[in-house]
Amino acid sequence: MATKRRKLGNPLALAVMVLLTERPMHPYEIAQTLRSRGKDTSLKINYGSLYTVVQNLEKYGFVEVAEVQRQGNRPERTLYGITDAGREEATEWLSDLLAVPAREFPIFEAALSLMGAVHPDEVARLLAERLKTLEVQAASARGGLAKLYETLPRIFLVESEYQLHMAEAQAEWLRGFLRELESGALDGVEQWRRFHETGEVPQDVKDLEARNPEK
Repeated sequence: MATKRRKLGNPLALAVMVLLTERPMHPYEIAQTLRSRGKDTSLKINYGSLYTVVQNLEKYGFVEVAEVQRQGNRPERTLYGITDAGREEATEWLSDLLAVPAREFPIFEAALSLMGAVHPDEVARLLAERLKTLEVQAASARGGLAKLYETLPRIFLVESEYQLHMAEAQAEWLRGFLRELESGALDGVEQWRRFHETGEVPQDVKDLEARNPEK
């Protein structure tokens, strides 16, 4: 089942709508609340984009001006609240994201798909460096979570758990891949090495291109 095409695709818009189901807020307060709850580890938050997101949500009728506050000589503040349409959109969108695996394009995956341009010995060095960084990050995250479990219900930490498990899974895959790469057991590594030594494109690559000619 494919996810529905939505008027807004920025996950920050979903976070704003979910937050506004609690109470009306002005954009600065929205950003501060998201950061104080640690959502900036899962969402890219900056004030400029947040104001644009709020304006677009208002444009499509998902949020509306709830109040304009004036306090002495201070600039007025506009508080936004969620509409019925916004509640429906947020619920449907979040349900889609939870239920339907989406095809994503992580930067690391893109780098793996193109790593043939770098000598395998250098790739091994770079991936070993990445593995070391991941192991340090995972150890730090495990320690941080252990402390947070003492004061917060687990429901508030599930995205941090997920991030930790994804880092650990990537590290485990890297260990196995590096063992194969460094030992020469990786299928195709000799052709890869020869390409960098002679400039000869591996026959398997030529055969693949011949089977899939540009249309």
